[in-house]
Amino acid sequence: MMNDKIALGVLFGGASTEYSVSLSSAAAVIRGLDRSKYDLILIGITRDGRWLRYFGGEDDIRDDRWAAHPGCAPAFLSPDRSRQGLFELAGTEYRFTPLDAVFPVLHGRNGEDGTLQGLLELADLPFVGCGSLSSAVCMDKAVAKTLVEAAGVRVPPAVTLTAAQWAAGDRGGLERLAYPVYVKPARSGSSIGITKAHGPAELEAGIAEALRHDDKLVVETHVDGVEIGCAVLGGTEFFAGELDEIELAGGFFDHDEKYSLRTSAIHLPARIGEAKTAEARETALRIYRALGCSGYARVDLFLASDGTLYFNEVNTIPGFTPASRYPNMMRAAGLDFPDLLDRLVAEALRGRPAVQARLTAL
Repeated sequence: MMNDKIALGVLFGGASTEYSVSLSSAAAVIRGLDRSKYDLILIGITRDGRWLRYFGGEDDIRDDRWAAHPGCAPAFLSPDRSRQGLFELAGTEYRFTPLDAVFPVLHGRNGEDGTLQGLLELADLPFVGCGSLSSAVCMDKAVAKTLVEAAGVRVPPAVTLTAAQWAAGDRGGLERLAYPVYVKPARSGSSIGITKAHGPAELEAGIAEALRHDDKLVVETHVDGVEIGCAVLGGTEFFAGELDEIELAGGFFDHDEKYSLRTSAIHLPARIGEAKTAEARETALRIYRALGCSGYARVDLFLASDGTLYFNEVNTIPGFTPASRYPNMMRAAGLDFPDLLDRLVAEALRGRPAVQARLTAL
């Protein structure tokens, strides 16, 4: 680079069922990053897993026209620590672009589950968000619940089953769970493949649906209450956003409802009182630490009607669309979107004081 700007790779798309959400999030992130501070190197991944260097605008990303841009070139991140950056094919030769850091905006599998984070750690490239281990742990609902319960936080009664167990007739203690229950793929995001069952027939149908998305599933007892979210930023010093609350008119907060809000409303701040807000925030931070999170994450809790807090899940790359909960919770706490993005990049560069000093000086 011929200037002192931070060379920031922004990764979007991905071979995931959450590809479209990633495009919307990435468009917002790219629009929000200050071009006087960052040289943006845009790297898209198609639904079928092709990596392309992209030179167009964010609107074409949002509308999924980006891969047809005439300037796109095949590309890949270098795993070689002596060549930290992006290789792209230019005609019959490879061109190399150095990177100071990477901002992954990839939701779900093959982006949020530790696979990409492992590649970046192998390359010793600083990146925004949780590391490979915490990303993988948080993506697996069964593992996350086990660790959170061991840390002293309540979790709803649940049973974990694999496809092999189900096919062999092993029900894993499902009869102990009281209806209604939620059937969830263990490693899928954005509520994809999740169903609510009020009896055995719906349970079997829900298990069949969950196994379409993963070979491991969690069946979890419904908690009578509300869902609370807490946005957390930081690795050693934490900043927590304002808590939000999901109010449902019926059903549950499934994938369609998350992005349409047809029968639900999100209240910001949550309407749970100061004492319970403080307890929920402290519980979220305990979960964040227990799961080894860093950079940022959204911790989701259930507040039961009797006042008990239960762990729901952690999103290590929460949505960054204009309507997304994480940036809205941070905005309500006084951290607007461009400043939030700066804080995330600065956190990623914490172990690179020389690069971090360049960012601070810009």
